[in-house]
Amino acid sequence: MLIRKTPGWAIAEAMATPESVFLNRRQIVAAMGGAGAAAILPRQAKAATPTMAARFPAPRNGRYVLDRPLTDEAIASRYNNFYEFGSHKEIWQAAQELRSRPWKIVIDGAVEKKLVLSVDDLFARVNFEERLYRHRCVEAWSMAVPWTGFPMKDLVALARPTSAAKYVEMTTFKDASMAPGQKQFWYPWPYVEGVTMAEATNEMAFLVTGVYGKELPKQHGAPLRLALPWKYGFKSIKSIVRFHFTRKRPVSFWQHLADSEYGFWANVNPAVPHPRWSQATERVLGTGQRVPTQLFNGYGAYVADLYKGMSGEKLYM
Repeated sequence: MLIRKTPGWAIAEAMATPESVFLNRRQIVAAMGGAGAAAILPRQAKAATPTMAARFPAPRNGRYVLDRPLTDEAIASRYNNFYEFGSHKEIWQAAQELRSRPWKIVIDGAVEKKLVLSVDDLFARVNFEERLYRHRCVEAWSMAVPWTGFPMKDLVALARPTSAAKYVEMTTFKDASMAPGQKQFWYPWPYVEGVTMAEATNEMAFLVTGVYGKELPKQHGAPLRLALPWKYGFKSIKSIVRFHFTRKRPVSFWQHLADSEYGFWANVNPAVPHPRWSQATERVLGTGQRVPTQLFNGYGAYVADLYKGMSGEKLYM
């Protein structure tokens, strides 16, 4: 008999619902038949705007619940890191210069066949769902958001990697004409991040297409970003254009800049401080509260086994 053990951080889903406006929007869309359209259109429609509009809000996956209320959408949408457009937190206005269509996704490296797809062709091959995830920044602030997207393991299955693939290296766009931050030559553009194949196929790794029941805003990394909720937020690369399957461990953007402060693994651990500040607590956006940080951001039941026997690695930086 299968016995499912509820993680210690989980509470009833009803305690993690969005504000009334968001709930009302879901009810209105459902009454208009939006849910039925979302079930029919993903693999049929070609035009970007109708396809995406029809797929929101996506069905919520009840397996992933929160221990805190969702962050207000207005706050989460206006407090962002996106160094391509500048280094300040109120980057959301500058990020509106991002041109998210047309957008090509390249899948190459140690795969059976290189693929070059429009982002909408990729979306037509997968099913969207909504997940409630916590997001923990290395800067010791956090938020809780309802991401929409699809498991990264679905992209891995589409890529059909060979046995040589040990890592997935992801790259964002490079276009200084629309992203002025990329004119700053001291940064190693484009932004690069990487995960192991085991991490990429873990159920928690989630490729994001939307948030708060709508298509992903530009400041959140439209049209496609990654969410790795057990890692610090800089691992969750935005505006992805390439997935490269490789035998060699990638060196990420922040590793190039400060290897002693930002490593490859970047798993959340309250007991391992950043060289310049403590990670023992985090500031919750919208509340002003500081709460204790949890190992793996509370997702250890899903991911801790990935790191057994790796005591020689710097897993928490």
